[in-house]
Amino acid sequence: MRMLLLTATMLLVCVSILTIYAIGHPVQEYKDTGTQEYKNNAPGTDSQASGPRPQVSSPNKYSNKWKKQLAYAGAGFFCLALVNLFDYRHLGPISYLLYGLILFLLAIILADKEIFTIPFVHDRLGMHRWIKIGFGFLIQPSEFCKVAYILALAWYLRFRSNYRTFAGLIGPFTLTLLAMVLILLEPDLGTTVLLMPVLFTMLFVAGARVKHLVIILCIGLAVSPIMWKSMKSYQRMRISSVLLQNDKIFAAAENHETLAKILVGDPDNLRSWKGDEGFQLLHAKRAIASGGLCGYGFGKGPYLETAYAHLPEADNDMIFPMIAHQFGVLGCGVLLMLYITIIACAIELGWLNTDPFGRLVAVGIAAMFAVQVLVNVGMTLGLMPITGLTLPLVSYGGSSMVANLIAIGLLNNIGKHRPFSVAKKPFEFG
Repeated sequence: MRMLLLTATMLLVCVSILTIYAIGHPVQEYKDTGTQEYKNNAPGTDSQASGPRPQVSSPNKYSNKWKKQLAYAGAGFFCLALVNLFDYRHLGPISYLLYGLILFLLAIILADKEIFTIPFVHDRLGMHRWIKIGFGFLIQPSEFCKVAYILALAWYLRFRSNYRTFAGLIGPFTLTLLAMVLILLEPDLGTTVLLMPVLFTMLFVAGARVKHLVIILCIGLAVSPIMWKSMKSYQRMRISSVLLQNDKIFAAAENHETLAKILVGDPDNLRSWKGDEGFQLLHAKRAIASGGLCGYGFGKGPYLETAYAHLPEADNDMIFPMIAHQFGVLGCGVLLMLYITIIACAIELGWLNTDPFGRLVAVGIAAMFAVQVLVNVGMTLGLMPITGLTLPLVSYGGSSMVANLIAIGLLNNIGKHRPFSVAKKPFEFG
């Protein structure tokens, strides 16, 4: 089981490096100017995507990123091996300390944004998410927060039974909201969205009553209109893009000012939606659809030509459409099977372990990977809002790669150390 887990992980990392290499080094027939017929039919030239387009980047923007991703993967596998040098149970007593350290780093980032400038905090496009650690390297604490949060929550839930009462859920939710608020203010909506499903999954496995969880969901739905009104215009547009991609709804919003205000805040935002907020979504879907059953092939395809067909964040949030563009539905199926393998191994390794802490950590990591994959793939297909949540082990990024490989290392550690227990099975209640 552990070998299967590690094999699937290594294959996903290989897919990541090769895809990022292909984005930066397209095949010559697409790298050059191409024929006039191809230009006329290139994605993004039809009337549906009319409007101002983001400035096209030079192909050199991606040319060396595969080397960095290779270095990130090397650092990640080093951390994976490091995590397996000791019994994972030693992390339990210090899990609160690790979580507190991450929250402290998130608080520093927030202080840089709201109070005063801190030299070692890095911001990009108004987002304060990174801390400089020297030699040009950046770390993103919110990525490591996911793993630290799972450890802390698993340690909190391991032997408790009070969370089977409604009042007993205050502790786990407080533990979660501390991180959610700090991450949301960066802003980082993707990671914020991830934490709540992980919490509900771990609570359910630990034995929380379903009716209590349903009540909390209903409360969340009841206050959602208030949260919607407090959102900024661009945040509304990201969520409303799921509806605006439908031509009938878009036309209705154009003809009814009240509906437009509800969906996007300022009705004038609709005029630039297809070339601005909606550009990434529309072209992500076209990149996937144009791949067909088998795709264009490695390094081939219109969307790999950055000279006149460019998908923003192609190596990061939108790497799944680039995989679909090159390898089609079959390639996507293989990719998703690798994720299913990792999630299934995580659940099985947790099930085989009698230690409540280890079982909850495994379940939390399984939920983390499942939610990331569902949200990332769903947003590229237009089924979910674009939140900026990366595709684990595949999207470009050092902190994301290292954090996810640490999580894989924890799963391997849990499978390697299975303590003997004569007590009743964990999470069984009379």
